[in-house]
Amino acid sequence: MVGKKTHNGKKVTVEQIGSPIRRPQVQRATLKGLGLNKMHRRSTLNDTPAVRGMIAKVEHLVRVVDEG
Repeated sequence: MVGKKTHNGKKVTVEQIGSPIRRPQVQRATLKGLGLNKMHRRSTLNDTPAVRGMIAKVEHLVRVVDEG
């Protein structure tokens, strides 16, 4: 497929460590997109550039637990 990049089979696990209260709506939506909506909840996702960009947008609210 042209323009589509397949993921390399790697996974990344992120944990929510900050509250979305008093944060912009776009940051709340990004947390939901990552599968996080409560404190200390973890989500394992495919390691793609899109997911990495989402993590970078809310890096002050999440922690990368495991890469592999």
